[in-house]
Amino acid sequence: MRVSQGRERPLTVHHLNQLLFVCSLVLLVAVAAVRVSSRSGLPSLLVYLGIGVAMGQDGVGDIRFDNAELTQVIGYAALVVILAEGGLGTKWKEIRPALPAASALALVGVAVSVGVTASAAHYLIGLEWRQALIVGAVVSSTDAAAVFSVLRKIPLPTRVTGTLEAESGFNDAPVVILVVAFSTAGPVDHWYALIGEIALELAIGAAIGLAVGWLGSWGLRHVALPASGLYPIAVMAIAVTAYAGGALAHGSGFLGVYLASMVMGNAKLPHWPATRGFADGLGWIAQIGMFVLLGLLVTPHELGDDIWPALVIGMVLTMVARPLSVVVCLTPFRVPWQEQTLMSWAGLRGAVPIILATIPMVEGVDASRRIFNIVFVLVVVYTLIQGPTLPWLARKLSLGGEAEAADLGIESAPLERLRGHLLSVAIPDGSKMHGVEVAELRLPAGAAVTLVVREGKSFVPLPTTVLRHGDELLVVATDPVRDAAERRLRAVGHGGKLADWLGTDGADAGR
Repeated sequence: MRVSQGRERPLTVHHLNQLLFVCSLVLLVAVAAVRVSSRSGLPSLLVYLGIGVAMGQDGVGDIRFDNAELTQVIGYAALVVILAEGGLGTKWKEIRPALPAASALALVGVAVSVGVTASAAHYLIGLEWRQALIVGAVVSSTDAAAVFSVLRKIPLPTRVTGTLEAESGFNDAPVVILVVAFSTAGPVDHWYALIGEIALELAIGAAIGLAVGWLGSWGLRHVALPASGLYPIAVMAIAVTAYAGGALAHGSGFLGVYLASMVMGNAKLPHWPATRGFADGLGWIAQIGMFVLLGLLVTPHELGDDIWPALVIGMVLTMVARPLSVVVCLTPFRVPWQEQTLMSWAGLRGAVPIILATIPMVEGVDASRRIFNIVFVLVVVYTLIQGPTLPWLARKLSLGGEAEAADLGIESAPLERLRGHLLSVAIPDGSKMHGVEVAELRLPAGAAVTLVVREGKSFVPLPTTVLRHGDELLVVATDPVRDAAERRLRAVGHGGKLADWLGTDGADAGR
C-alpha cells in the first residue's frame, strides 16, 4: 500500500470503511499502550512512534507514506490542540513565580542550545552550517508532556514544575521562527535583524493570545449557552482563534494559543471539569495521530548511516548544551544546583522536534531527509535514556516533596435568567473539607449548600451535617457572591475549617 503525492483514485464507501476500521484499530491499540507506558515509565510518544513504524513500509503494515507537507500540516494542527490542552491545564499560581526564569530559558537558553549544538553538528559531524543550524534549532525545543508523563508520580517543588511547564509552552514559538528562517534563507547575515523579527512576532502573538483569552473568558462567563456540551467546543474554538489570529497578524500563533488557553484555564469557566476532560481527550487523540503519522514517515532501513551522528549530536545536546543553557539562565535567579541538575536532565525532546524536521523537507533543503533521520533517532534514543532515569534522579537529589492537599472539583453552571450560579463541588480523597460541618464552611450571604449526594443517595443537609470524602455538593450562589463562594470552598478544601486563621483564603488555590 502506498500513500504519497500524485494522482489518487476516487474515494469509495468501501475505502472509507477500510480507513475507519484501520483508524479505530490504531486508536484502540494506542489507548491500551498508554497503560504500558505508564507502568514502564516511558513517555507514550515512543509507543505511538513504534505503532507508526510497525505500520510503515518496513513493518507489518507495508504502508509507504512520504508526504512531508501533509505531515507538517497535520503536525501543526496537532500542536495547536496539544498547546491548547497544556495551557488549559497550567496553573497560574505555579508558573507565576517561575515566569522570569522560564522566559530566560525559552529565549536565551534556546540561543545557547542552538549555538552549541550547531557547532557540534558542523565540526564533529561535518554538516554544512545551514544544515547544522537547522539541526541545532530543531532539537532546542523541550516537551513538557514527555517530562511530566514520567514525573507525575513524584511531587516536585513548584518552582521546578512551573519552570519546566512554562518553558515548554514558551520555547516552541522562537524555535519555529528559527527553523523557518534557516530553512528558507540559510544563515542570516544580520543576526540582529533575526532577533528583532523574533521579538516582534512573540510580542504580536502574546498580545493577541492574551486579548483573545480574556475576551473569550468574559464571554463564556456571562453568556449561558443552551447546552453544557457546547462549552468545551467553544473553549477549543477560542484557542484555535488565538492561533489563527496570531499567525494571520504575522505573529507567533503557537504562543498565542498557549497564552489564550492559560487565561481561560484560570478564569473559573462554567462546566470546567467537562471542558478539561474534553480538551484532555482531544490532546491524546492529537498526540496519537501525530506520532503514528511521524512513525509512518520515517524509513527504518535508511536510518543506519545516521545513528552515529544522532548519538554524537544528542550527547552534546544532553551533556553540554542543555546544562550550559540552564546554568546561564538560572544562576542569576539563585536556583539551587539540585534543581538546575534536574532541569538539565529533564530537557526531553518530543513531538515538536520531529515535526519541525519536516520543514526543511518541505522547503527542499539539501540533505533534509538526513536531518529528519538524525532528529528522529536522537529523540527516540535519548528519550529512552532520560525518561526512565528522571524519577531516580529526582529522588537522588532529594527533590520529591509532600503532595499538596487535593483540590476540589468545582463545576459551575450559570443560571442566566435567575442571575445566579449552580456550583457542583466534588470532595476528593485528601481534601481537608473532610470532617467539616456545613455551617463551618461559612459561605458568604447569598450562597448555600442545597443538596449533598453521598454513596448514590441525595439529601438536604442540616447545618450540622458532616462532609466526607466522595461527597458531591450542590451550592447555589447569587451572581455577586459567586467568586467569593468558590474562593471560600477552595480555602476550606486546602486548609480545613481553620482556613482563615491559617492564612488560606482561597485566592491562591489552584483549579
